[in-house]
Amino acid sequence: MVNRPDSNKARAKRHARVRGKISGTADCPRLNVFRSLKNIYAQLIDDEKGVTLVSASSVEKDFEEYGGNKTAAHKVGELIAKRAAEKNITDVVFDRGGYIYHGRVQELAEGAREGGLKF
Repeated sequence: MVNRPDSNKARAKRHARVRGKISGTADCPRLNVFRSLKNIYAQLIDDEKGVTLVSASSVEKDFEEYGGNKTAAHKVGELIAKRAAEKNITDVVFDRGGYIYHGRVQELAEGAREGGLKF
């Protein structure tokens, strides 16, 4: 029998290690990214109070196309930047969630930067 490592468990360990080093505040919230096979999700989180300030995902009703590709990730990044601007949030700390900065995670970050978020 082949013992295959659990990739989600390894990602969770990486995410916990990163979370020990970064934290979001009300002035500079944490931009958290989660990606599944079919969708991508982003949240701006104030860790001091433990609340989500803004969220966006490819699951929402007005999001009509497939959510598991780079173009969808870019649109979610632009959407969260737009919603953050409505709440006067410009500076964030990027939390890639244990994923490598490549592909959909990178596209979401670039879309958020184009929308006006600074990180």
